[in-house]
Amino acid sequence: MKTSMEGWGSGLLGVIIFSGSLPATRVAVADFSPLFLTSARAVIAAMFGAALLFTLRQPRPAFGDLLSLAVVAIGVVIGFPLLTALALQYITSAHSIVFIGLLPLATAIFGVLRGGEHPNPFFWLFSGLGSVIVTGFALTFGGEVSVTGGLLMFAAIVICGLGYAEGAKLSRTLGGWQVISWALILALPLMAAFALTTLPDTWQGIGSASWIGLAYVSIFSMLVGFVFWYRGLALGGIAAVGQLQLLQPFFGLLLASGLLHEEVSAMMVVATLATVLCVAGARRFSR
Repeated sequence: MKTSMEGWGSGLLGVIIFSGSLPATRVAVADFSPLFLTSARAVIAAMFGAALLFTLRQPRPAFGDLLSLAVVAIGVVIGFPLLTALALQYITSAHSIVFIGLLPLATAIFGVLRGGEHPNPFFWLFSGLGSVIVTGFALTFGGEVSVTGGLLMFAAIVICGLGYAEGAKLSRTLGGWQVISWALILALPLMAAFALTTLPDTWQGIGSASWIGLAYVSIFSMLVGFVFWYRGLALGGIAAVGQLQLLQPFFGLLLASGLLHEEVSAMMVVATLATVLCVAGARRFSR
């Protein structure tokens, strides 16, 4: 029970950190190209990850772990950041909430396929209901979604769910922050090459907001958030703790309310409470 609660607490911290990812990406792509943003954030995060591994003298992963690390790198280091950055050229961060509501289901499905988990049938009921609530709220809040942006976001959700599940499975033996750090290092040569070939033509005119967005997605979204997230998935269960992602859109809107003084509607409060109940139900029947 203690381990499970630690997993849920750690996972919740990860979700709160991830809540700022899409808004920060949306701000950053105003001045940076999606390819440069994707590669630069990975390079910056890899440097911090390598420093941690070297300073703490962590052992190298086993040869048999390299394939799983490659899947993690493709899913969360390259695929999800690139696809969402491309999508956010066509849609707003609010529109992307529609698809983030599907991420817990994708994570749970890959948790079954890759992590060997077998949740109770009622788990799928609560998980599906939570996804419907979040998606319905997001459609009401965000309006129409472009076809191109929608397809890019859907692909991002699928590949991210795979990366989450694969990383969580590997975290059970390698450690949460070690997994994302080694995945970043594995992707570093490719990401560094992309960063060099997609450098902005000029650094003049790049606003401070874009620099802040790049810093946030590099340090927090790409590294710090995963330290808590993979630990949470490994301790509490991939399918179960993955349901906390249902709360991510609402955390994002609460951050907007606190920082930008945007109004929190009664519908948001109702939807949040309903989502919390679905997360609680999914947790109850997760094993």
